[in-house]
This record gives sequence, structure tokens and C-alpha cells, in this order.
Amino acid sequence: MEPIRVACVRYLNTAPLVEGLDRLEGLTLIPAVPADIAPMVRQGGADLGLASIIDAAGEGEPLAIVPAGMIGCDGPTLTVRLFSSVPMDKVTTLCADADSHTSVALARVLLAERYGVWPRLVGFNALERVALGGQKVEQDADGWPATLLLIGDKVVTHSPPAVRYPHQLDLGEAWKGLTGLPFVYASWMCRAEALETDAGRRRIALAAAMLDRQRRHNATRLDWLVRQWAPGARWPVDLAQRYIGELLRYEVGPREREGVTRFFELCGRHGIVDACEPRFADLGAPSVAPGSV
Repeated sequence: MEPIRVACVRYLNTAPLVEGLDRLEGLTLIPAVPADIAPMVRQGGADLGLASIIDAAGEGEPLAIVPAGMIGCDGPTLTVRLFSSVPMDKVTTLCADADSHTSVALARVLLAERYGVWPRLVGFNALERVALGGQKVEQDADGWPATLLLIGDKVVTHSPPAVRYPHQLDLGEAWKGLTGLPFVYASWMCRAEALETDAGRRRIALAAAMLDRQRRHNATRLDWLVRQWAPGARWPVDLAQRYIGELLRYEVGPREREGVTRFFELCGRHGIVDACEPRFADLGAPSVAPGSV
């Protein structure tokens, strides 16, 4: 059997899912940036990918969510945060760090549902503090816009000044308050078409079993994993331990599925994507011997 090609990124929050995969016989890891993973899977460049959850509702070749691991939360996220110089119900322009399609969609849903606003969306490079695509946006003397959605490690390593942003919103916490459900930011996905043949389904089931086994193994050594990854990500080790060990969730269960379904419903209601139901690849994953396929 040809190696199973898996597209993923190597960030601190992906470590519990991807650490050790490069040493598994039968898997080939394909490094990618987040925005490229769903297109890569759709176009056949990878068999599975750790993709932004909203991409499962995107246009093109349908994708199925493979419940072998995810990045999510059941309350505060810490690294998906809305910073605003004005109250949330007064936001008119949202400068969005575009690293995650899902977080941008979530911010739009929460602003609409909780505050009744639908701001203009502007792509923004938070590190360079410049608007993308030649768009114009008001900024202060230090380059900070009035409202900014910041995602990922930058919330910790390049956090904007609190004095500039008296109004802040942790999107994971806000989602839990709105729906009572966990939120899923990213999950393993495959082409839905791959599940339509016995051979394709067996291949995805085998990959899912390997990914899930590695996730479970990594869950038993989180302290070690954090010590290995935190310095390279420029995180304090104690904060990284809380982030990985307490705030984030990596297992897809019934409530997580319900959260994805609710998110897709609200995205459809507000015209962010066409209304659709998420498709989950419910696989009777085969057992696999350690280190082999």
C-alpha cells in the first residue's frame, strides 16, 4: 500500500495531534500553511489534512470530518481573541488576522448573534500592522486598528496593548455562553468521495486509527510535549501547560459534533456559507500494530 499522505501544520496547539506522526511507518507528512490544507485535500494532494472546520462547508469537492482528533475548546480558548477600542455593539470594521477561516467566521457569527452588528471585514497582517489587498482602515499612531481579531500564538507572543483595547472577547468563551456547546476550530478531514469505495474507506479508516492512536499516546505525555514545543513557540512553559492541558480539547465526541452542526447552521443563517449539514466519516477503524500499517 502506498503511504497515506497527511497534510498538517506544526504549531503549539497542534502538537498533541502531530507529535510522533513523522515516525510512523505508512504515513507521509506534508507540511503546509493552514489556508492550503483544505484545497490540498480537495485536489488530491493529500489523503487527509488537519483543516479549518469551516472548510468542510466550503465550495468545491465535499470534505468529510474524520473524528480522529480535533483542535477545540469547551470554554475560553486564550488564542482566539477579539480586541476592540469601542464596545462590541459599536464595531463597524473588523480587521481580521486571516490565519484561520473558522475564527473569522466565528467572530462574524458572535458579533451578529450577540451584538446585532455586521461589520466590514478587512484582512490584516497583525505582525506588520498593515491592511491586506490595498484596503483602507483607520489606525492609531502605532498601527493598531480600532477592532482586531487576533489568532494563534500571536495573542501571547505579540499581544496588543491593553490600554488600546478596553473591550475584549475570547471567542471560545463567547461561543459557550451563546450555545452551551464546545467549539471545534479544526479537525482531520478527507474527501467525501474517498469514502464511497471499499478500498478508499479502508484507507481512511486505517489512517484514522493511526492518528487517533498517536493522539491518545500524546495525551499521556503532555508535560514532556509542552517542554519540547513551548520554547520554540516562545511561550512560557507554565502558560503552555495550561493552554494545552486545560483549555484545549482534542477528542471529537457527541457534543463536539453538535457544536459543529450548530456552527454550520448559524453560518448558513448569516450567509457566511451556504446552509449545509456537516458530514462525519463514521469509520469502524481497524486496529494497527504500533509503528506499522
